[in-house]
Amino acid sequence: MYLVIAEKPSVSRAIAEVIGAQEREDGYLRGTDCMVSWCFGHLAEYVSPDAYDEKFNQWRYEDLPIIPKDWKVTVSEDKKDQFYILKRLLNSPEIEYVVNACDAGREGELIFKHVYDLSGSKKPVKRLWISSLEDSAILDGMQHLRSAEEYRHLAEAAVCRSQADWLVGMNATRAYTTKYFKKLTVGRVQTPTLAMLVERAGQISNFQKEKYFNVELDCDGIPAVKPKIFDPDEAEQLRSRCQGSEAIVNAVKETEKKVKAPRLYDLTTLQREANRIYGMTAKQTLDTAQSLYEKKLITYPRTDSQYLTEDMEQTARNVVRQIYEKYQLTGPFDQPEQPDVKKVMNNSKVTDHHAIIPTMELASCHLDELKSWEEKILFLIAVHTVMAMSKDHIYQETEIEVECQGEIFKAKGKIVLQDGWKLFENCFKNKDRMAIVDPDLEMKERMPKVTQGQTFYAVAAEKTEHFTSPPKPYSDVIFCERKEWIGIEERSSA
Repeated sequence: MYLVIAEKPSVSRAIAEVIGAQEREDGYLRGTDCMVSWCFGHLAEYVSPDAYDEKFNQWRYEDLPIIPKDWKVTVSEDKKDQFYILKRLLNSPEIEYVVNACDAGREGELIFKHVYDLSGSKKPVKRLWISSLEDSAILDGMQHLRSAEEYRHLAEAAVCRSQADWLVGMNATRAYTTKYFKKLTVGRVQTPTLAMLVERAGQISNFQKEKYFNVELDCDGIPAVKPKIFDPDEAEQLRSRCQGSEAIVNAVKETEKKVKAPRLYDLTTLQREANRIYGMTAKQTLDTAQSLYEKKLITYPRTDSQYLTEDMEQTARNVVRQIYEKYQLTGPFDQPEQPDVKKVMNNSKVTDHHAIIPTMELASCHLDELKSWEEKILFLIAVHTVMAMSKDHIYQETEIEVECQGEIFKAKGKIVLQDGWKLFENCFKNKDRMAIVDPDLEMKERMPKVTQGQTFYAVAAEKTEHFTSPPKPYSDVIFCERKEWIGIEERSSA
C-alpha cells in the first residue's frame, strides 16, 4: 500500500481516477493498493516571533534582529483537520512509501516538506513529476516515479525563500514601526513593489506635456511626414512654403525583412497577451489557466520556459493537428501544413516544466461547457501554439525620402510576401475567429511604386498638432514583467 499526497483535492481526484482509488473516505480516497489525499495548498507556516519568546509580544527596536536558531512551523488553524488526517496516513503501518504529487515546482516541494516533517513520518518518499493532468501523463508519471532526493535542493530553495520573507517582514516591519511610531509594513516583495509604483506615479505627476507639430505632404496618396517640430511658427512656415510646391523623391530603399514566429507561451507572456487581447488581469489569467490545467486541457501553467523537450516531437504534431480540427482556423477544407516543431524544442531551455500548450484532451472537450474566460484562454493558447510552429512572416519594406522646399520628409510602406505566423493574428480580429487575410489592411499598408527622381506636383501640405505623452501607469501585467526583469519573485499562490 502506498500513499499519494497532492496539493489540491481536484488534482487528487484526477490521480485517483487513474490509479484506481475510487472509495471515498474522510479526507482521502482509497484503492486496493493505494490511498490518495491532499493538502489544501499551504497547510503549515512559520510561527510568529512571540512563539519563540514571550518578550516579542512587545515590539521593541532593541530586540532586533529576531533570527530563530531553530525554525518552528505550525499548521494553519483552519486546516488542522486535514493535517491530522495526513499525519495519521503518513504514519500508518499500512503505508510502505509516500508519493509527493504536489505541484511539480518549488512551492509544491515546500508544501509537502512542511507536512511530511510535521507528521514525524519516516516513510520513504518518491516524486511524481508531471506537466499535464492527462490520464496518459499521470499513468506514465506513476510508472516512472523519481527519487525525492533529486528535488532536495529545490525544496531547500523554497525554504530559503520562505525564511527570507519571514526575516525581512518580521524584522523590517518592527524596525520601521518602532522608529517612526506608526505601523509601517515592510516585505521582501511588497517594499520594492511599492517603490516601483511610487517611482512611476512620480514620473506621471511631474510630467509636463509639450505640444509639437507634424507637417505632412500628400504626394499623390503617399503621406510623407516631417515629425516633431516644437516651434509652431516654424511648422506653419514650412506648411505654407510646401503647399502647392513640387516634391522630389531623393531616395528609395527597399528591404526584405523576416519576422520569426513567437516562442511558445510561458506564464508571463500568456498573461501579457491575455491582457492585450482580452483585457484580463494577471491574476485572472493565472486562475483561468490553473482551472484549464486541472480540467486536463492545458499543460502546467506556472512555467518560465518557452520551449518543449526534444522527446515531445510527435506530441507537438498531434496537438497542432487537433487544434486545426477543433477550431478550423483556416476553414474546414484546408489541411494544416506540417508544423515546424523543431523550432520550439530545446532541452537546455526547459528546467522544471516545458512551455504551455493544449493537451490532446482538447479532442473531447465541449467548448460550450467552459466558462467564458476559460474558452478564451484555451483558444489563445491553441492559436499561439500553431503560430509558434508556423513559417516566418516576410515582407518588403519601402522607405522613401521626399525633398520639398529644402526639407526632408519620409514615408514608409510594405508589401507582404509571406503571411506566415502573422496570418493567425487575424483569429482575434474577426468575428469568425479564422486566419483570414484582411485585404483592406494590406492595401492601406502598401506603398505605391515610386522611383528616385520622381516629382510630385502641387502637393498638399497639412500641419497637425500633437502632445508628448507621460509614462503609462503600470497595468498589473506590465508590472509582473517588470518584477521579473529585476528579480523580484513572489510566492506562488496556493
